[in-house]
Amino acid sequence: MSLVAIATCAGEDVDLDSPILLEALGREGIDARLAVWDDPAVDWDGFDLVVVRSTWDYAPRRAQFLDWARSVARLANPHPVIEYSSDKHYLADLAARGHAVVATRFVDVGDEPVLPDVDFVVKPSVGAGSIDADRYRPDERERARAHVARLHASGRDAMVQPYVDSVDELGERALVFIDGSFSHAMTKAAMLNVAAHERDSLFRREQMSRALGEPDAVAFAQRVLDGLAFDDLLYARVDLVRTREGWAVMELELVEPSLFLGFDDEAPSRLARAIKGRLR
Repeated sequence: MSLVAIATCAGEDVDLDSPILLEALGREGIDARLAVWDDPAVDWDGFDLVVVRSTWDYAPRRAQFLDWARSVARLANPHPVIEYSSDKHYLADLAARGHAVVATRFVDVGDEPVLPDVDFVVKPSVGAGSIDADRYRPDERERARAHVARLHASGRDAMVQPYVDSVDELGERALVFIDGSFSHAMTKAAMLNVAAHERDSLFRREQMSRALGEPDAVAFAQRVLDGLAFDDLLYARVDLVRTREGWAVMELELVEPSLFLGFDDEAPSRLARAIKGRLR
């Protein structure tokens, strides 16, 4: 029987996808178990495949995470994908490839922020969810600069984006792809319309709902993925927002995105079969 590790982070696993995926893998005859990515006691070479899932504590120590990913011989998604997608500087690359992305100014450590005259968001270029992200009005520039300074003081680059108003009404469209094909879509309601301390895991779950996945959104997301230098992605999540010009990429999640397997009856088996296919 094949042995698969589902890489997670230390502490209680709060990923609602984990038990669903483990059960689906069991139905495929695969022995799968959770393993903490930075646990020195884990023998990663003892697994036939390591699947990166809820490694949600890597952001403050991305270099260590990348060293770990580089050391795992059989990893999905693999190290080059993780290195690319774990830092949102990839948005500049997507824009250079001709894809519409949310307008972004990167404020690397040592640079001074240039802030817009509209509502805007400050967040780290390496981060998970809405952690360390906040929304500001044009008259809150000093508070926003202090936010950037805190990120820089911790050695983290920042980014500034105009707040996309359509998120308040339409939310973000999260499009999940498994084994290169569209699987299902979700709507992420606005996350930054409440104080940061109120954005606990329950709040984040309550902001999610199933969506149909508009054909033009799916086609756009597929073009984004097809244009990357990577093939054979086990999973991907493309988060889009609606702008006046059309859909634009908010985030490209190829490392450890929630896949919302519990919202689609076929998704768990679809992912389990894709994992099984990589064991042959």
